[in-house]
Amino acid sequence: MSREHEWVDEEAGPVVRPYAVARGRTKPTSAALDLLATVVSTGLPAPAKAELGVQHRRLLSYVAGQTRPVAEVASELGLPVGVVRVLLGDLLEHGLVTVRPPRDKAATPTESLLQEVIQGLRAL
Repeated sequence: MSREHEWVDEEAGPVVRPYAVARGRTKPTSAALDLLATVVSTGLPAPAKAELGVQHRRLLSYVAGQTRPVAEVASELGLPVGVVRVLLGDLLEHGLVTVRPPRDKAATPTESLLQEVIQGLRAL
């Protein structure tokens, strides 16, 4: 049996608590890991000193070649956002991912513009 399957019960799902996945840590090492920040793999090999677990590797494969928001990564991997932020912090420290801050609020559409788009879609 592979190590990854040791931590999953067919009926109950994952049997490891989120704090165990994050090794008891609750805060990421970088403040740049905002919910709307985007991450992408750098494609660099993991350094020999890096202690990467199964979840780190899942995360790396999910962001390989495609920029994704932190919230989307958490949702897709089925992990709490706090855990994903801690794991991404680990990967960032080892230079395995690049983090881009969320877009400036001035560049985001206004609520009135979004309402107009919704009304236009409903009219179709």
